[in-house]
Amino acid sequence: MTTVRLPLFPLNSVLFPGLVLPLNVFEERYRAMMHELLKTPEDESRRFAVVAVRDGHELSPSAPGMPDGTAVPDRGPAAGFGDDPLKAFHEVGCVADAATIRERADGSFEVLATGTTRVRLLSVDASGAFLTAELEELPEDLGDEAGALAEGVLRAFRQYQKRLAGARERSLSTGADLPDEPAVVSYLVAAAVMLDVPARQRLLQTPDTASRLREELKVLRAETAIIRNLPSLPASDLTRGPTSLN
Repeated sequence: MTTVRLPLFPLNSVLFPGLVLPLNVFEERYRAMMHELLKTPEDESRRFAVVAVRDGHELSPSAPGMPDGTAVPDRGPAAGFGDDPLKAFHEVGCVADAATIRERADGSFEVLATGTTRVRLLSVDASGAFLTAELEELPEDLGDEAGALAEGVLRAFRQYQKRLAGARERSLSTGADLPDEPAVVSYLVAAAVMLDVPARQRLLQTPDTASRLREELKVLRAETAIIRNLPSLPASDLTRGPTSLN
């Protein structure tokens, strides 16, 4: 088992390998993390791990709030994640490689990172200025019939895009050709289909590429059927994925 210890960045969203992650970093604990990452030379990987929040909040309170205006906000690296942060996060996350870390005049950071490798969360350390975690790197096994499944998923995804564009009364943009490498297809589709965090998390933690593609084929067919039967869906229903300040 290959393990690594990295800074931990919890989010209310799921990061997949190969996908770009823009972050607006303003909390004290995450600013400290960025300062630490900047100590790594630019020609080396500035890596941290992203995990989706299971229970708790990715942002700790920064000021007294309702209903108790005198309440003291929780602070520290584990603020908002309970007494045992390990239980607050989903078990499988993704390593992010920060290509760009820019500090603004107000002390916040603009970060652009890319997902690289899936990891399993083994332990969380809250003794420092920010969370760190012991992580097990997970291999990306193709599984059986991954190539054929990827072709089927791409066909289903194109149909999904067409139905979605019609429901939104938009024309389907003709972008670059979609990839055909099975693992890349599986992660691209997982990120592009409008799903909630638990559904995306299930796709991230599937045991192999073929299993992920099979699940995506079911999801795409079901979502396409819904859109076909409800062509006038409100925009809010078509964009039900959560947003994040980070």
